[in-house]
Amino acid sequence: MESFAYKDIQNQEKNHWWFKARREIIREKLNKLNIKKDSTILEIGCGTGGNIPMLKKYGKVYAIEMDDYAIEISSKHNIQIKKASFPIENPFENKFDLICMFDVLEHIENDIVALEQIKKMLTKDGILIITVPAYTWLYSTHDKFLHHKRRYTLSKIESLVKNKFEIYEKTYFNTLLFPAIVIARFIDKIYPKENSLGYKTPNKIVNFILFQIFRFEKYLLRLISFKFGSSIFASFKNKSS
Repeated sequence: MESFAYKDIQNQEKNHWWFKARREIIREKLNKLNIKKDSTILEIGCGTGGNIPMLKKYGKVYAIEMDDYAIEISSKHNIQIKKASFPIENPFENKFDLICMFDVLEHIENDIVALEQIKKMLTKDGILIITVPAYTWLYSTHDKFLHHKRRYTLSKIESLVKNKFEIYEKTYFNTLLFPAIVIARFIDKIYPKENSLGYKTPNKIVNFILFQIFRFEKYLLRLISFKFGSSIFASFKNKSS
C-alpha cells in the first residue's frame, strides 16, 4: 500500500467508528486472556500504530511493518519496529508470548506459510490473535481498494490452524451492523468505485452512532459467540509439535 494511503489510515485509525470499536472489542478479549505483565508482544502489520498504546498496557511491544511512512509514525510510540513484508524469518532475537495480526492475514499472499512462520516465532505456550474480514461472497471493490487477497469463514480459519494451534476462542463480530454492511458491499459490486462505501469517516453524528452500535458488541460477546458477522475474531495457543 502506498505511503499516501497510510497518511489517510492514520486519521482513520484514530477517528473512524470501525477502528475505534474494534479496539474496544480486542481490548475486551485481551483482558479475558489474563496476559502476564512482562509479556513480549509482536504486532504484525502495525500500520501507523493505532493499536500500539493499547498493546503496551499488556507488555513490551515490538512490530513489523512494510511501509516507511507508517514506520516513521509508529516509531513515535517508542517501540522496536522492523521493516519487512510478512512472512519472513523472525527479525528479532527473541520469541513472543503474544502475536497479533489485526486485519492483516487477508493481505498476505500465502497465509499458510505465514501461520507456519508465526508458530516458530511464538514461545511454547504463546498466543496468536487474529481478526479478518468474513465471507468470500462479500468480496467487493472495498476489498480491492484495501488490497485484500481474500475473506474468510470460521471453518476456513479452523482448517488453516489445524495441527499448528489450539483454538482458544472463535467468533464472528460486527454483527449488529451486518445487514447494512451487506447492502454497502453489494452496492460496491454493482457500482464499483475507487473510494468504496464505508471507508471514509462519516460525519460526527453518524460516526458516533455507528461507533456506539458496534462497541456494544463487546458486552454481548461476554455472554455469547456470534454465528455471523462481517469480521472474525480468533485466538489460539501454540501447539507443541
